[in-house]
Amino acid sequence: MKKLLLLFILIATQSVAQQTLSPKIQHLEPANWWVGMNEPFLQLLVHGENIAEYSPSLKYKGVELLASHKTDNPNYLFLDLQIGSKTKAGSINIHFNKDNDSFTQEFELKERKSQSAGREGFNTSDAIYLITPDRFVNGDPSNDTVEGYTDALNRAEEYGRHGGDIQGMINSLDYIADLGFTAIWPMPLEENEMDQWSYHGYAITDFYQIDPRFGSNESYVELSQKASQKGLKLIKDVVLNHCGSGHWWMDDMPAKDWINYGGEYKNTNHRREVVRDIHAAQADKELYTRGWFVESMPDMNQQNPMMANYLIQNCIWWIETAELGGFRVDTYPYSDASFLSRWSKRIMTEYPNFNITSEEWSTNPAITSYWQKGKQNPDGYQSYVPTPMDFPLQEALVKGLNEELGWNTDLNRVYHSVSNDFLYADASKLLIFPDNHDMSRIYTQLHENDKYYKMAMVMMATMRGIPQIYYGTEVLMANPNSDSHGEIRGEFPGGWSDHTANAFTGQNLTEKQKEAQKLIKTLFNYRKNTPALHEGKLLHFTPENGVYVYFRYTDSQKVMVIFNKNPKTQQLDLTRFAEMLEGISEGKDILSGETVDLKQPLTLDMETARVIEIGG
Repeated sequence: MKKLLLLFILIATQSVAQQTLSPKIQHLEPANWWVGMNEPFLQLLVHGENIAEYSPSLKYKGVELLASHKTDNPNYLFLDLQIGSKTKAGSINIHFNKDNDSFTQEFELKERKSQSAGREGFNTSDAIYLITPDRFVNGDPSNDTVEGYTDALNRAEEYGRHGGDIQGMINSLDYIADLGFTAIWPMPLEENEMDQWSYHGYAITDFYQIDPRFGSNESYVELSQKASQKGLKLIKDVVLNHCGSGHWWMDDMPAKDWINYGGEYKNTNHRREVVRDIHAAQADKELYTRGWFVESMPDMNQQNPMMANYLIQNCIWWIETAELGGFRVDTYPYSDASFLSRWSKRIMTEYPNFNITSEEWSTNPAITSYWQKGKQNPDGYQSYVPTPMDFPLQEALVKGLNEELGWNTDLNRVYHSVSNDFLYADASKLLIFPDNHDMSRIYTQLHENDKYYKMAMVMMATMRGIPQIYYGTEVLMANPNSDSHGEIRGEFPGGWSDHTANAFTGQNLTEKQKEAQKLIKTLFNYRKNTPALHEGKLLHFTPENGVYVYFRYTDSQKVMVIFNKNPKTQQLDLTRFAEMLEGISEGKDILSGETVDLKQPLTLDMETARVIEIGG
């Protein structure tokens, strides 16, 4: 069996080997394509010295060269191909002719994997484990420093490379699955050939190659396949807004308008409200979407149709190559809105059961809801992204737990946030999270209050939406010294051979860490096997005296979730919840395993949460 598995992986990884390029061509992207796609159109980027002087042609049954586009840079051609629905896989010879000079470049058309179009993306039955690969596990020390890459291993530097990699994630799949998670979202793994601070992955310098300090295209495919065998979907972190300043095309841009502001740095205003503001000045709108995020990340111009095609095809290429189970899109609203509509529609048309979550870092649900598929916006804008990130709930949860009791404070904030769900086309599909890689750890945000941490984790496992937990949250990773991203994205205990504490084995973990890890494992394994938490409706009751109660329910199963934020023990009269508890006499407390008598008031310990299963 093991031999067959190794053979399968070998065959699959061979399929992502880089193509051989003619000496006349420096880049040909995408590297290959597939027959049987819903969309027959394909545009190839061809980069080589004075390549525009050549006339391309091809003869391949079922494939037609529709057009060849030149730009203001003679070193580029963009070739429009149409691939017929009955075209067979094989190698296309593209001929380039100029006077007495000619050469041929092979381009491979592959067979799609079975049921590729119907692949299932992450959904409400899933729970996602977010990973900063460089800081998670160093599974292959041989790639810690790679010749030719100036940002070498430097674990003493907060913003340096620490050596975590794809092999480390592969080695940890059993651990992640045992915790109850069903999907992993690593931060970007593509090449970041930058002079410094390249560990995070968001300054991509080659959209078609995995950074060798993380592994290779082949090891990325292996990660996806082995994750699938463990019941884990692989979500790719996609960057549509910007590239890294070290990207190969920055020295020879395909067109003058390839990068916004002609490749000259001009910072965005970060005013995300302007996209929807009916009073916004055009200058503010333009600066928001065309301005650069930071100087080291040039802002790509998706209004250039060739750039738009490039980004769309790159995403599809990775879905097919690595058998992905979803996208998370970085800095989503900073990109051109019309492009985002086209991009998301193309992805979801090609893969109707796929999923995309988008980062719109706004705590105003009127803004975050704008980007969801099915939302009827006053301006007519249509998005095709099913799963926006629920930043409003994240803020409400943290503020609510940290505040004193009050009419509009404490868990009333969560209640108010959830009551805004009518703004969304489908709030059940939102991505919910206590923290992520860009903000302080939840344990730090809650001032290392263990009771509040427990309440936050219970809410993440039981609230409507798709939960995402950041690596190390299960062992109370924190950033007590600063809100520096370098500290927030710390090394995972046990991910390096010189660590004394080890989250994988439990060695030298504190009792609090062990309790937190057990809590996560209990909650998310329970969630994994509980339909009411996947597709159940949500019914909640207004908070009283710091107590917030909601139910998740289907026709056959109910889960009652109770939060007591009050610093005093409370007696909860259950008659108020008769519409959900009528005819029910007992339930099971999921965290304690005890049977709960529901015919009399419940005693609620101070500042605690309970999960009670009723029926099913």
